[in-house]
Amino acid sequence: MQSKPLKNLNGQTCQICGDNVGLTAASDVFVACNECAFPVCRPCYEYERKDGTQCCPQCKTRYKRHKGSPRVEGDEDEEDVDDLENEFDYAQGHSKARRQWQGEDVDLSSSSRHESQPPIPLLANGHTVSGEIPCATPDNQSVRTTSGPLGPSEKNVSSSPYIDPRQPVPVRIVDPTKDLNSYGLGNVDWKERVESWKLKQEKNVMQMTSRYPEGKGDIEGTGSNGEELQMADDARQPLSRVVPISSSHLIPYRVVIILRLIILCFFLQYRTTHPVKDAYPLWLTSVICEIWFALSWLLDQFPKWSPINRETFLDRLALRYDREGEPSQLAPVDVFVSTVDPLKEPPLVTANTVLSILAVDYPVDKVACYVSDDGSAMLTFEALSETAEFARKWVPFCKKHNIEPRAPEFYFAQKIDYLKDKIQPSFVKERRAMKREYEEFKVRINALVAKAQKMPEEGWTMQDGTPWPGNNPRDHPGMIQVFLGHSGGLDTDGNELPRLIYVSREKRPGFQHHKKAGAMNALIRVSAVLTNGAFLLNVDCDHYFNNSKALKEAMCFLMDPILGKKTCYVQFPQRFDGIDLHDRYANRNIVFFDINLKGLDGIQGPVYVGTGCCFNRQALYGYDPVLTEADLEPNIIVKSCCGSRKKGKSGNKKYIDNKRAAKRTESTIPIFNMEDIEEGVEGYDDERSLLMSQKSLEKRFGQSPVFIAATFMELGGIPPSTNPAILLKEAIHVISCGYEDKTEWGKEIGWIYGSVTEDILTGFKMHARGWISIYCMPPRPAFKGSAPINLSDRLNQVLRWALGSIEILLSRHCPIWYGYKGRLKLLERLAYINTIVYPLTSIPLLAYCTLPAFCLLTGKFIIPEAHKQLC
Repeated sequence: MQSKPLKNLNGQTCQICGDNVGLTAASDVFVACNECAFPVCRPCYEYERKDGTQCCPQCKTRYKRHKGSPRVEGDEDEEDVDDLENEFDYAQGHSKARRQWQGEDVDLSSSSRHESQPPIPLLANGHTVSGEIPCATPDNQSVRTTSGPLGPSEKNVSSSPYIDPRQPVPVRIVDPTKDLNSYGLGNVDWKERVESWKLKQEKNVMQMTSRYPEGKGDIEGTGSNGEELQMADDARQPLSRVVPISSSHLIPYRVVIILRLIILCFFLQYRTTHPVKDAYPLWLTSVICEIWFALSWLLDQFPKWSPINRETFLDRLALRYDREGEPSQLAPVDVFVSTVDPLKEPPLVTANTVLSILAVDYPVDKVACYVSDDGSAMLTFEALSETAEFARKWVPFCKKHNIEPRAPEFYFAQKIDYLKDKIQPSFVKERRAMKREYEEFKVRINALVAKAQKMPEEGWTMQDGTPWPGNNPRDHPGMIQVFLGHSGGLDTDGNELPRLIYVSREKRPGFQHHKKAGAMNALIRVSAVLTNGAFLLNVDCDHYFNNSKALKEAMCFLMDPILGKKTCYVQFPQRFDGIDLHDRYANRNIVFFDINLKGLDGIQGPVYVGTGCCFNRQALYGYDPVLTEADLEPNIIVKSCCGSRKKGKSGNKKYIDNKRAAKRTESTIPIFNMEDIEEGVEGYDDERSLLMSQKSLEKRFGQSPVFIAATFMELGGIPPSTNPAILLKEAIHVISCGYEDKTEWGKEIGWIYGSVTEDILTGFKMHARGWISIYCMPPRPAFKGSAPINLSDRLNQVLRWALGSIEILLSRHCPIWYGYKGRLKLLERLAYINTIVYPLTSIPLLAYCTLPAFCLLTGKFIIPEAHKQLC
């Protein structure tokens, strides 16, 4: 691409940020726009192409791609520029572009000026270690810095390359007859975007400068600093990426959908315009059924229009948050396990789930396992005590040999070929010894189960002789027992174990306890008081960790600096053990987990399926996500009713005011109703208007100062000086049966009440607020569970799902009419509607199946006969 001839050599200042325009690798003046030669420096050019309008601020011509610049959307149409090396790697291309733009460093001594300069390690986005440009010569192999012959500049030197004043610098100038403000340069939004980007880059450079001071190590790699800088560069890369479905698979799928839709329209047009007068009731019934089937098919197909896959980078997560030899910066996670009846949910299965959690590949001080016993069974309590003792041996064995899975029942069921895998003899001996330990553990658990088959008349008695407080499962106090953790003991190698906490909430006659949803909300509160993990992961008692890195997989999304601020949960697919070869009861649900949820992941995220889900605690508290300007654009339904924001302030002022009331600019500000704000305050622009009285907070979260304080801690954790006895007393208080009275628990906070399928309802409320969810499918399944093994259990499961969907359909949270002022996307809404109306399909399906019998009995048909049509 040939540039236009230069007309003037005067201008050399970027008209956007004020820095020098700079030179290219060929010592030519950098020219961003080849149409008008408007002076723009390389960083502003790259920023505008990646995050801006991709057009020149003066002539509005789309920027052409320069050599070394990464490809962006729309570059495919350009045929005169090609750079395959940096086509798919933005960070690499940007770093290369910065190196070309900055050119070689200039040393004061003439002897070193013409020497070849070694490559300068750059951080992601092309920044050097400090504000100065380091150079290393073969003479001394040391780090020396310079900012040019005039010394350091007042501005950031990394964005102002040195230009030799003795040489003329040819730069095009702008037509002086034109007003720059007319081209958008005076736009406040433009300046704010550029300034925020520059401040972010300067902040990153300052952090790396403080971490890697000059003069320590060799920049060329003979010392440790060069390797650490390269690691720091890798750590700033994205923690995950979206992998689009291959067009060879997606395009035929979409074509088939469109063809079927066209054929369906012609069929319905024919059926509705050709009634059968001799059998009008039968014809009308058939047409109604066919229209329902068509709508049901549409609701099921269009949310699957844009499926995606995702890939995580655990190595980058480790470089950024979990460096070896340094304190781990990974966020704390509280894992919830729920159980009710130990006779229906065997304690040995629950024990395997707990053991897989305690042995997870995650810092032990960052993991806490809470077991909710909603049946207050002493069998569960004693089985958990035995599990804690066995965990002291099992956890170090798992981590020493890095075995998978870490649930002993399923690990020892695997057949290992010792010769094929070349396993060390020492491991074989330890494995056999551990298997004997596990067999003895199973004997103890089975003995407890046999003992619990018949309850004594006087009730159960604990080992110290005192009666078990939960003898009456419907009338008992709250119980909490810490088995392992900071004060619960160490493993056989002397290492700390994750916390293991038994919880049984208080139950009294006359109170509504809301089944599983109420138990999960009690765990939210008690975990916030005792450990306050930033994220929560809930699993059923029969779903064990099949992948010990599952938590890290979730953190690749939840701890992402941008994606994590608006992600409410990461959902893993359900996988099952013990399914027969032909899957006669359709337990695998392949269409749902491998197709439907991938399609929803390309819209706003998958629905919450009740287990194997890692939550952002802030989302469960009813907080709004941190949304970008694009996210805050009205959805298509609001646009059609209220118009676009750009059409004027008067037409949609009410809409903007409502969004301002719900918008949260910081993660520590919850959504509050207008009546909760003190009177006399106008809007939410003033920060003081967000302050609430203690009474209002208690009305929302309940009367617990400790828990209320924990809700404002976005990063989780508790003060180290807190008295454990006080926290335990407060934890008992927050699981009392009357704590939720006159609060918003179950209405706007936590798991939502009103349906036996509380999972669908809870996820829907979060999506309606604007949160997104992520579908994570690691190569090794994260969790595995137990599926129904007979037809009766399977039918009961399906019946419970259907009843829950009907309850949502008849409630105020029905997706058909709820949340149109929120941020729920249209296709996501259609997916939720399809989820709740599918049980109704059984009615037209039954009617349609009986039509042939009626036709045979009456001699009348639902389709007009051919000879009658000809007549």
